[in-house]
Amino acid sequence: MALTPSTMFPLNNTAPDFNLLDVNTNKKVSLNELSGAAGTLIVFMCNHCPFVIHLLGHLTELASELKEKGIETIAISSNDIENYPEDKPEFMASLSEEYSFTFPYLYDPTQETAKAYDAACTPDFYLFNEDKKLVYRGRYDSSRPQSGTPITGEDLRAASFNLIHKKPISENQFPSMGCNIKWK
Repeated sequence: MALTPSTMFPLNNTAPDFNLLDVNTNKKVSLNELSGAAGTLIVFMCNHCPFVIHLLGHLTELASELKEKGIETIAISSNDIENYPEDKPEFMASLSEEYSFTFPYLYDPTQETAKAYDAACTPDFYLFNEDKKLVYRGRYDSSRPQSGTPITGEDLRAASFNLIHKKPISENQFPSMGCNIKWK
């Protein structure tokens, strides 16, 4: 595991489209099919990263709360499954069931989607407005595994609720930190 910061994809960029397998339905889906009326949260994650596991329960709760407000969450795993078999689609589906995901968990086998978003780590968060323009990218909050800092989701939560309430979102955003995406 290499501690890696997010690359901080430029604000106002348009969300790159994709057509990826949803491991929960076994069907390919696109960004347009999954986008929310008020916005879309895209999370690059994987099954085994301790930084993801650390906040996954909290994230699933926040995703449910945001869904009620019109922001859809989409999780994407882009890891190399040959060298990291615990990230295979069947294990992704198991994780989704274990944590009762209310959002799709997509598999990016070519890693082209991760590259299009300039994703670097897991978890890596991207919040887009209703026009699919990036308004927030960065960390969930300041909590890390074994840090003793409580998980609040304060950074992402503040950006999400400002988006919902049409308030300005601070451009002073901190990179996410986590395991590097396992590139082929």
